[in-house]
Amino acid sequence: MDMYGISGYSNGYHQNQQQQHSSEEKRGGGRRRRGGRRSRHRHDFGVSDHHHQQQHYQNDEKQEQKSLPPCTDFDMAYFHSYAHVGIHEEMIKDRVRTDTYRAAIMEHQSFIEGKVVMDVGCGTGILSIFCAQAGAKRVYAVDASDIALQANEVVKANNLAEKVIVLHGRVEDVEIDEEVDVIISEWMGYMLLYESMLGSVITARDRWLKHGGLILPSTATLYMAPITHPDRYNDSIEFWRNVYGIDMSAMLQLAKQCAFEEPCVETITGENVLTWPHVVKHVDCYTIQHDELESVSTRYKFQSMMRAPLHGFAFWFDVEFSGPANSPTNNPIPSLLIGTSNNNHMDGVQKKKRAYPNEALVLSTAPEDPPTHWQQTLIYFYDPIDVEQDQIIEGSLTLSQSKENRRFMNIHLEYSSGGRSYVKESVMR
Repeated sequence: MDMYGISGYSNGYHQNQQQQHSSEEKRGGGRRRRGGRRSRHRHDFGVSDHHHQQQHYQNDEKQEQKSLPPCTDFDMAYFHSYAHVGIHEEMIKDRVRTDTYRAAIMEHQSFIEGKVVMDVGCGTGILSIFCAQAGAKRVYAVDASDIALQANEVVKANNLAEKVIVLHGRVEDVEIDEEVDVIISEWMGYMLLYESMLGSVITARDRWLKHGGLILPSTATLYMAPITHPDRYNDSIEFWRNVYGIDMSAMLQLAKQCAFEEPCVETITGENVLTWPHVVKHVDCYTIQHDELESVSTRYKFQSMMRAPLHGFAFWFDVEFSGPANSPTNNPIPSLLIGTSNNNHMDGVQKKKRAYPNEALVLSTAPEDPPTHWQQTLIYFYDPIDVEQDQIIEGSLTLSQSKENRRFMNIHLEYSSGGRSYVKESVMR
């Protein structure tokens, strides 16, 4: 008998009976957001409420699932870290994030009311509950982390057990016996693609979303720009030149390596940014495919708007909540940023202003916008480069999933300015 007084599942909720390995470790480092909500060992999951009974997929559907990514020890550690309440507290307390999602749900209430919704990576269930409050007929709240235990209790405490069905498992593994009208997910990681959770949204879309269905958010865009940040460099590096009157400059090389070897998640302002941003990757959630997440490459060319030391590059993203592609309310005017449905139509464009002709709701993590828990991701150089106004900064960037762990991101950055070329490689883990 489990904690709910049943041996199988209730209200579609299935508690995974296999215990996680004691050797699993939560990823350390408070500067990393998120920890896990995507995958678990394979089980047969079912849905149980007044309307539905468990159904087994046909052999061909099971064969299709065998091609989905297996659950690795890295995945298990990822999910385990998402069971910690602190991660969810941080996300929920991010008012920019949570209020924008709630506003997007209410803005698209006509697509949600009386319809079937899937929340991919539901966490504590807050977005699922927002959808139920907006009139959803049924919400499948899917999460591989043990936070699903609490989500189920939250749903019951709010008298929504008839509407919100918590499924404990991977989107790749759970089973439901109907298509869904809407998929909602807060899948974005640092630098947008870190953690690879977008793959689960793609899987849910391909398995269950009805033709003409709604995905929230609908698009996402990753940006980069060169930055100057003398205060940060002085605090971490120049500090060692004179410590209480003692010359500790022998610490400089080690200090640079420790401070700047890996990407840093910090908050900067628009004053730190030297140029208009460059679009690294545009994601159309209706069309993007799994293989596009394996590697993203772009070439960039910036022209500095001021004379300043160049300390590195900043990355941020925004996501847009617009209606289905065939909806008359989602017919944007073509522009540099909003054009064809080609998933790569924006890649490489320098954005000079944030214009959304269709006035879609946008959640932005840009330096000039209100801060979020994502902050910005910064790749610092070990040594700054002095640039003059109008000086060209150019090069290339490749982001690729780590072969060791697809949730990690390998970063290969080439840059040149003032006649000198450099390469910076790092791993976001």
